[in-house]
Amino acid sequence: MRLTFHGAAGTVTGSKYLLEAGDASVLIDCGLFQGLKELRERNWAGTPFKAGEVDAVLLTHAHLDHVGYLPRIVKEGFEGPVWCTPATEKLAELILLDSAKIQEKDAEYANKKGFSKHKPALPLYTADDVREAMQLFRPTPRDEWRQIAGPIHARWRDAGHLLGSNLIEIEVREPGSTKRILFSGDVGRYDGPLYHDPTPPPEECDYLVCESTYGNRDHPEESLLDGLKEVVHRGVGRGGVMLMASFAVGRAQQLIYLLQVLKCDGRIPDLPIYLDSPMSVDATKIYREHCEDHDLTEAQLCGVRGGCEIGDRPVLGGPSVHLCRSVDESKALNHLEGPAVLISSSGMMTAGRILHHLKRRLPDKRTTVILGGYMAVGTRGRRLENGEPTLRIHGQDIVVNAAIEKVPGLSGHADRGGLLRWLSHVKQPPKKTFLTHGEPDAAAALAKTLREQRKWTVHVPAMGEAHELA
Repeated sequence: MRLTFHGAAGTVTGSKYLLEAGDASVLIDCGLFQGLKELRERNWAGTPFKAGEVDAVLLTHAHLDHVGYLPRIVKEGFEGPVWCTPATEKLAELILLDSAKIQEKDAEYANKKGFSKHKPALPLYTADDVREAMQLFRPTPRDEWRQIAGPIHARWRDAGHLLGSNLIEIEVREPGSTKRILFSGDVGRYDGPLYHDPTPPPEECDYLVCESTYGNRDHPEESLLDGLKEVVHRGVGRGGVMLMASFAVGRAQQLIYLLQVLKCDGRIPDLPIYLDSPMSVDATKIYREHCEDHDLTEAQLCGVRGGCEIGDRPVLGGPSVHLCRSVDESKALNHLEGPAVLISSSGMMTAGRILHHLKRRLPDKRTTVILGGYMAVGTRGRRLENGEPTLRIHGQDIVVNAAIEKVPGLSGHADRGGLLRWLSHVKQPPKKTFLTHGEPDAAAALAKTLREQRKWTVHVPAMGEAHELA
């Protein structure tokens, strides 16, 4: 057996792990690189393995850094099945089509404005490429073993990170020997809003590939609702628009739900909320179809009775929530006066409608930009978090006069304590644990903790590194 790390090694993005056993070859996740330019350029550098020789792809969940490269490998010859849970299939289609649309629009805009060095600027893939890739998806239920290719078998278990998210257990079953390899995917938070707690890993595995996004820090002990309340009150005091960059799937629903809870409890004013993301509206329909994957009731999802009694707080509903689908509706928000909340995607401010709102509102000192969750190195979100005085958007340097706030504890990832709690269920030390999907400091810190506290053999792989698994 051989395991090669083609992504999420030394970084939090681009998850791709190639597992080879016997004559079988399986790719676990197929994510897009985001953030730093040197990482984004990897998306264009060519696939580091022969796509046509991969037998199958297994997806942990539908975030772009785990599924966003799929249309590219299909263009390069991959024809095998893409296995995932039903909710992941539906969200992946939504997310990939949005990704293709953004790339096509950005390429068109770059060509129109002439700020790209590529002549002409082209998208990495198109909506037609996404539709071709979606033909390969094969939904599978959780908790059931399935033969994938040759001796490789797999089952999916709830990771509590996103609708349909999973850890994946793999068994390589050969005569007289079975080896178990566990891929954590993104581990969700314990007692977090919206999702279930992550399923415990098996007590024994031969090899473990674990994320380390928050491997060197814990989420604040302050209540998430308390922290959001304080940030909103400060934004109201400034008098302008509170601009929230949000992932369209999961984070947007969570933010509106939390704001509605605070309003119904009388802890913040009844502010108008504008959701500038047709993708978020579509995603909510998928949440309604897969109630088994989250903690919310139908009333909480839709606000079917429109009230504020316990159990009736809507995520996307009510008279103060305004849904913006069209480009004209989005442009009309240029005239929006505060105080109001404007939620738009993408979450790390790498693309999409949020960029146009930032260009307009960052120079205004009345504006509050609210950061929620993890911001990867090289993203505009991280630059704002670091206090940079200007932000480059569409070839222009935009002055940052807006107040930059961060909501504590909004991330969907388990923190250091959560990861250690999740890993505590593994009673026998794996032969080797690989830490991925974390920046170098975070992965190194978690590795040190596991070595010292649990006496585990831990390795932080580099990009492209291959390991023979005994």
